[in-house]
Amino acid sequence: MLRIAVPNKGSLSETASEMLSEAGYATRRDPRALNLLDSRNEVEFFFLRPRDIATYVGSGALDVGITGRDLLLDSGSSAVEIASLDFGSSTFRFAGIAGQFTGLSELEGVRVATSYPGLVGAFLSRHGITADLVRLDGAVESAVKLGVADAVADVVSTGSTLRAQGLEIFGPVILESSAVLISSAAGAAGITTLQRRLQGVLVARQYVLMDYDLPVALIEEASGITPGLESPTVSPLRDRDWVAVRVMVPRDETNHIMDRLYDLGARAILVSPIHAARI
Repeated sequence: MLRIAVPNKGSLSETASEMLSEAGYATRRDPRALNLLDSRNEVEFFFLRPRDIATYVGSGALDVGITGRDLLLDSGSSAVEIASLDFGSSTFRFAGIAGQFTGLSELEGVRVATSYPGLVGAFLSRHGITADLVRLDGAVESAVKLGVADAVADVVSTGSTLRAQGLEIFGPVILESSAVLISSAAGAAGITTLQRRLQGVLVARQYVLMDYDLPVALIEEASGITPGLESPTVSPLRDRDWVAVRVMVPRDETNHIMDRLYDLGARAILVSPIHAARI
């Protein structure tokens, strides 16, 4: 029985549950439930705080889990990332009072507020810098104005929240984070199946199936536009001068590709979603 940790709340929770559902696993009906047995797939889910998941998995209490790369690195857990899940992206940066800091070296000996002391401390150590880390559970942007710290290290999207507090970003990127699948039991039964299913969900979200009819003489040109993952499927039609083509194309390029195919001479261009895949 594979034991899987799933975020019970926060920005990772909903998408993680959706991915598992699309991968064919059972989903909990009661949002307060702490665990869920999926006997058909021989797995049991445990719904935990995202920050605690790496600790549970690293200790061996659970076999595998979904959490953020930032939370994994901050935890100091022995669990390792085994797959990226392509959601929950975030960027960690340093920020300070506008004009006060210009580079990383200027953090030597100063107070830096963060919710991720393990992650930030390891980053600074790699660069030979010793700072006084002030751990806060949230709203670190206020730490400088309130006199608790001289600089902050936090998740940054547009930077507008930092600017509202009179802060500006400086120094290198600390980490580019996203949701990841982690494990400390690589040989546990079912992990390979779980990885394959989740990868199938990612492919289904990133690609669509495109079908179109095309004059035989244009196959090579059309294949340059829609090469597919390996090569397009080409089938003869009743009219021997035409063929039917089926191919996977990136979802976000669909309309651009349709325009190019139509200009080339393709007709009856149809697009269908992919609900599951194995590549």
